[in-house]
Amino acid sequence: MTKTITQAELRNGSAGVMDGLEAGDDFVITRNGRPVGELRPIAPRRRSITTTELKARLARFAAMPSGAQERAEIDEMFGEDRLDD
Repeated sequence: MTKTITQAELRNGSAGVMDGLEAGDDFVITRNGRPVGELRPIAPRRRSITTTELKARLARFAAMPSGAQERAEIDEMFGEDRLDD
């Protein structure tokens, strides 16, 4: 949900704005009644894995007979996070 707040509301109520951001709210900031900027939450980052964990996960794929099966397993493990094929 996008909320419009003034520069003064941002300055005086920054804790509330931060709470809103953590809750997923977007904000449009105005100065003298004119929109001048936006604040929005950032997407959460994925959990990092160690090199050892990655090697263990990828070692399973070396024995797979087909590329399609390998791709399906990779997508299942890491998600279908890709650009147009």
